[in-house]
Amino acid sequence: TLEEMAEAAKKRGLKYLGIADHSQTAAYAGGLTVDRVRKQQVEIDALNAKLKNFRIFKGIESDILPDGRLDYPDDVLATFDYVVASVHSSFTMSREEMTQRVIRAVSHPKCTMLGHATGRLLLRRDGFQVDLDAVIDSCARAGTMIEINANPLRLDLDWQYCKRAKAKGVRLVINPDAHSTTGIDDLRYGVDVARRGWLEAADVLNTRSVAEVAPLLGK
Repeated sequence: TLEEMAEAAKKRGLKYLGIADHSQTAAYAGGLTVDRVRKQQVEIDALNAKLKNFRIFKGIESDILPDGRLDYPDDVLATFDYVVASVHSSFTMSREEMTQRVIRAVSHPKCTMLGHATGRLLLRRDGFQVDLDAVIDSCARAGTMIEINANPLRLDLDWQYCKRAKAKGVRLVINPDAHSTTGIDDLRYGVDVARRGWLEAADVLNTRSVAEVAPLLGK
């Protein structure tokens, strides 16, 4: 439950937690319809009123559709504290098509960050073909962050591109991609990727306090 996730994060010394379930296109993963989004947001508001010295941020992992659109209308996207845009389908597009698809998504004014930038699953699936340098440039122009997905099957963004993102002034975010309370512990693998990519605390969004993070999530 949301409360169990929040309490598990608190026990690990965290001051905040972002909840970003799958969006409506990802029906296979229980993606949230607009009605379920509203119900979850009401529940988060209630928990934030109840929890002491802890904040839950309302997020969503919005699917990037094949044409680069996000899969909610703008008025729904505006209800979230942050939006993670991710590719979960049509992996066989050409490099040029995929690059334009992702660039359109990260350029959307409601897109806060790009999730698992290549879609790879280590030892299971290669990433899709995409020009990450062009995507990083677009993120820099749009003020969009890029996730370091700390799940040990992903570790995506790769450390080499972390260095390139930093050089372009793009802020990184270490996300555990936790689907359970124990998944929060995967944060440490994301920290390892960040260190290998020569990142420092100032380069990573969620090294900051709640007061500092809240306005930055709004771009």
